[in-house]
Amino acid sequence: MTSIDVTRRGASVNRGLALFRAFFALLGLAALTAQLVELVGRAGADKVGNFFSYFTIQSNIIVVLALALAAAAAWRGETSRRLDFLRGASTVYISITGVVYSLLLTDIDVNVPLPWVNVALHYTLPTIAAIDWLVDLPRPCIRLRGALLWLIYPALYLVYSLVRGPIVDWYPYPFLDPRTSGYGPVLVMSLVIAVAAFVFVAVAALSTKLAEPRRRRVDA
Repeated sequence: MTSIDVTRRGASVNRGLALFRAFFALLGLAALTAQLVELVGRAGADKVGNFFSYFTIQSNIIVVLALALAAAAAWRGETSRRLDFLRGASTVYISITGVVYSLLLTDIDVNVPLPWVNVALHYTLPTIAAIDWLVDLPRPCIRLRGALLWLIYPALYLVYSLVRGPIVDWYPYPFLDPRTSGYGPVLVMSLVIAVAAFVFVAVAALSTKLAEPRRRRVDA
């Protein structure tokens, strides 16, 4: 990785941040593993495909990966534009998970029967990802135009869910299931969530401008 991609920071300042990230990466990994083991034991290995088709599971996997990589980088006192971009994407995705679950799915069975796993995946990690992002904002800032690339994955997930659904006769969430009321409500909810996702992307990208005054104070 070139000197343009990697920036050295004060290692002593980042050891605590590294441990913070590592702890919650391990918590997320434990929650995902426990839920997968529970599902296989209860429903069989043939349901593993459904397990990995939940946006909750996918977004939490991305967050665990981002936290683990960011923990290693912070321990070394380094950062990179690629890592900051991954952190931003993971924060947006897990924020979508937390907000959609809180608003639409709290009273619906989303196949997470273990209470502590449900709390970890739907509440704890979304909160931690947002805190981690705000505590260690990228420098230089991420422009909104570039951050719009973060929307590609949710769009692909929607296409995947709607294409896979009729094939396996299963949909991960009720608002993506057209079997009851057709594709009209699915389209409406998809547009609403798309607008919300854009808002999350805009907030995450614009928040990085807050790091500029901090950098100027440190340089001074």
